[in-house]
Amino acid sequence: MEIIRKSRFKKPDEDFLRFNNWVSMLESQNNRTYERLRISTALGTTHIWGLNTQETNLETLVIFPGARTTSLFWDFDRGLDAFGHRMKIFLVETNGLPNLSDGNTPDIKSLDYGHWANELFEQLGIDRAYIAGASFGGLICMKLCLVAPKKVKAAFLLNPGCLQPFSLKLKNLYYNLLPIISPKRENVERFLDKAVFYEPFHGLLKQSKELIIEYEVFALTRYIDRTQKPYFMKNELKSITSEVFLLEGDKDILFPYKKSLDNAKTHLHTLKEIKVFENVGHGIETHKKALGYIGNCIKNKENELTATTS
Repeated sequence: MEIIRKSRFKKPDEDFLRFNNWVSMLESQNNRTYERLRISTALGTTHIWGLNTQETNLETLVIFPGARTTSLFWDFDRGLDAFGHRMKIFLVETNGLPNLSDGNTPDIKSLDYGHWANELFEQLGIDRAYIAGASFGGLICMKLCLVAPKKVKAAFLLNPGCLQPFSLKLKNLYYNLLPIISPKRENVERFLDKAVFYEPFHGLLKQSKELIIEYEVFALTRYIDRTQKPYFMKNELKSITSEVFLLEGDKDILFPYKKSLDNAKTHLHTLKEIKVFENVGHGIETHKKALGYIGNCIKNKENELTATTS
């Protein structure tokens, strides 16, 4: 695997300590402790947060985060409880994003991220699993489906970044570039309010919003990000054989949902179901109804499999 980009924290020792302190605050708020797994991969060390990973007889869900996020975003306000039933959950910290994993990344347009994800499956002892990815993570899911389709029971794409190019509309560019150019707290909060969430219908409790603001300021000011951004996979999607569920927020300005729906219907031949959530922004992985939908789909699929084998 060829590493073509390297992202990094400015002062790794100090910044890792700050990141771990941030995780401790989230654990305290959620009243739970995440398992800490470190896997050696072709991209260097990959860090994974786990829940219930040592339990047997549970379905497995592997989660990939969006760009400039950590996979722990999925558990703001104990969001993972919204799945509605216990699962083995692996929250992957994708290499090249602001997290505890090494910052090495392959060419985004190659299949190497898929090979890396497959490597994680092998080292974690996962034969088959459900996978879910938000934004950038949706592209990772599709890469894995191309590399190792038999290992994927179904893929859940949440406002994915692989179904169309990043929107160049002025409103989207303004709110996304504002905190990058001037990473002040008020600019980060404006970006979150206008692009990630959609108050009062889609948002977080005050304590969780404080955590996400702190993380974003930290990522913007302490992380040197050279990772390539997601792209429209277009014809690659036609080779996907894994079952795909698409979850969209109708207020997503980064990847407007109607275009994603049209492209998914055109290029994803194994598209099983589409669910559009009203008044939900780009950060759909923080929306409990979306996670509840995923949990129900997994439960229904497992019931179907049980019925056909009995």
